[in-house]
Amino acid sequence: MTTDAIQLTCVSRRYGSTDGGVTALDSVSLAFRRGTFTAVMGPSGSGKSTLLQCAAGLDRPTSGSVRLGGTELTGLSERRLTLLRRERVGFVFQAFNLLPSLTAAQNVALPLRLAGRRPSGARVREALEQVGLGSRARHRPSELSGGQQQRVALARALITRPEVLFGDEPTGALDSRTSREVLRLLRGMVDDEGLTTVMVTHDPVAASCADRVVFLVDGRVHGEMSGASAGDVAARLADLEAEADRGTAHARVAAETDQGARHTRVREADHRAAHARVREAFPC
Repeated sequence: MTTDAIQLTCVSRRYGSTDGGVTALDSVSLAFRRGTFTAVMGPSGSGKSTLLQCAAGLDRPTSGSVRLGGTELTGLSERRLTLLRRERVGFVFQAFNLLPSLTAAQNVALPLRLAGRRPSGARVREALEQVGLGSRARHRPSELSGGQQQRVALARALITRPEVLFGDEPTGALDSRTSREVLRLLRGMVDDEGLTTVMVTHDPVAASCADRVVFLVDGRVHGEMSGASAGDVAARLADLEAEADRGTAHARVAAETDQGARHTRVREADHRAAHARVREAFPC
């Protein structure tokens, strides 16, 4: 069995036409080892969420290879991708995405029911107890705090016993205290259960809970850190954001310069045409 839970090789994702399109990922190659916790960071628009979606089989790359364990995802049909996501991948998002009419236990059981499997009460209780909510099984989302709702969402992701857990800003809607509670749960599942976890985040404190932080800029990998403190991560991210801002400014100046040059060429052409018309009107 390969030691990598996920492997991306030369993955690119482009949206739109060739002329006016946007390259969200540009030939990214990354591997995520089994039983590790990786945070993915970068300036806004750097391709973090696109990377997660391609790695999880939620989006298809324009080119390149994505492997989950020994399975190549890029050639799978939509039906097989759906089955793979249900059985082998867990998701936690910033929005809790709980159904308001269902209890916590019913929300947790939902992935198994959608897969046509009958969840046992013991398994649902186990998932809720894993996130410290065994006593809240009969509560609906409106009766739970934000942190408790996110823990229900986490239990729902774990009910299928996935190979990989993907989190897209899982603490983004939480206050600092409940954020720490969720991060402790994620860290514990990696350490105690060996659950491979990949988390997109803007928060250096959240990233510092990971074994490894991968940085993206303009759809490309721009280095990584291991065992870094929140301060180190924040400093690195600030440097990358400043660099991205400078690049944007340079691109804007270049575009304006190019536009100015085009205007100059147009004016020169207009002058030549005007002179030509004068010579035609008044030949010497």
